Amino acid sequence: MRTPDEAAARYSYLFPIGYSYYAIATSMTAEFYQKLVNRCWRRSGTLVYRPNPKDSCCPHYTLRLDSTEFHPTKDQRQAVNRFNRHILGDTYDRDAARLHPRSRAEARRRHNEFDLVERIHESEAQFLKPRPPSPAHEFTVTLEPDTFTEEKYGVFENYQRIVHREPPNKISRHGFKRFLCDSPLIRETLVGADGTERKLGSFHQCYRVDGKLVAVGVLDLLPDCVSAVYFLYHESIHWLNPGKLGAVREIALAREAGYRWWYPGYYVHNCAKMRYKIEYRPQYVLDPESLEWYFLDKKTLALFDQEHYVCFSANQEREGGDGPGKSLDNPDPEEAEEDQDGSAFLLTSNMPGIPTVAQMQQVDMSRLVLRTDVSDRFIVASHLVIWETEDIAQCGSLKSRIAELVAAVGPDLIGEMCIDFRKRVGS
Repeated sequence: MRTPDEAAARYSYLFPIGYSYYAIATSMTAEFYQKLVNRCWRRSGTLVYRPNPKDSCCPHYTLRLDSTEFHPTKDQRQAVNRFNRHILGDTYDRDAARLHPRSRAEARRRHNEFDLVERIHESEAQFLKPRPPSPAHEFTVTLEPDTFTEEKYGVFENYQRIVHREPPNKISRHGFKRFLCDSPLIRETLVGADGTERKLGSFHQCYRVDGKLVAVGVLDLLPDCVSAVYFLYHESIHWLNPGKLGAVREIALAREAGYRWWYPGYYVHNCAKMRYKIEYRPQYVLDPESLEWYFLDKKTLALFDQEHYVCFSANQEREGGDGPGKSLDNPDPEEAEEDQDGSAFLLTSNMPGIPTVAQMQQVDMSRLVLRTDVSDRFIVASHLVIWETEDIAQCGSLKSRIAELVAAVGPDLIGEMCIDFRKRVGS
């Protein structure tokens, strides 16, 4: 059996904040975060959170799309083709056809089939045939670490101010760093059984035209999915439908690199701005109680119109078969702690998928690992003086706070996480 110190590199470090549920992640493996995402969690910077759809005025649901089954709509294909024509220019196709003619079979295939990965790369400089001809513009896409640069901040400032119409005094470098550059995910490389490699961690997918950064896709690359965090672009390319292009490119990345799934973030049915997410198919929605995936078809979508909160598993059992508020899609990490209701106790709440007090009292948390400022070594929960004297039913006690976090994450993940009570920088 490994000691806590020997296993340190694989722990995911979490600091409990409270209900609805929020926590601060100081360090987290991509594998662990994948499990959280599949349990209704998301992150904003280092803040990880699991909303309570029963109590929310706008319930949030987790979606995912199977990239291997994705077939772009006519509108989505047109967006890709329109962008490629802009980059390549009016005369490029004609000159390329003369200098590098396609075979008859290849021309027929291209006419009858929209190859997603092929079309996505069609205008990228590194995929063009040796010149001539020369494209009208040079287009490059790079996957870069999610670090802060003035170049990225310039696009962010323009996007928030022009596209989102956010007042300038609400836009800052600090906010950009906290929201889109500070990630707890550990960057590493996953090597598959066939020897193929997949990047894990948080990245910025940077789009440049003629050397100028025009768009950034903020992505979490997890073992089995590309999770979209945010997409921002310069208003000068607004006419090219960059949001649609970015989504299709992320789906292509999931397919091409072997991640398979694309997670577009939470879906809020009564929020018109989020309706675009369900235009990409086929998608599945996560049941907040059973944590099973349900196909998002017309019948499933109709349930959102009929009920404020939808439990798909309960609805299936019944059948015997198969007002806008503040969105939590990207909550402010600094405001999350201030928003907590100190009287709320997660284990007695109505939050879906959360064990009860009685159920948590049966969970063995004695081997749970903690970190504090008192020692530079790990502490096992059972070694705490209060461990045998406190009860998890005592709301507000240290043991109850630990039990809340374990309940929200899942008792089966106890061996993979470390409760991090160390003082955080800036707190």
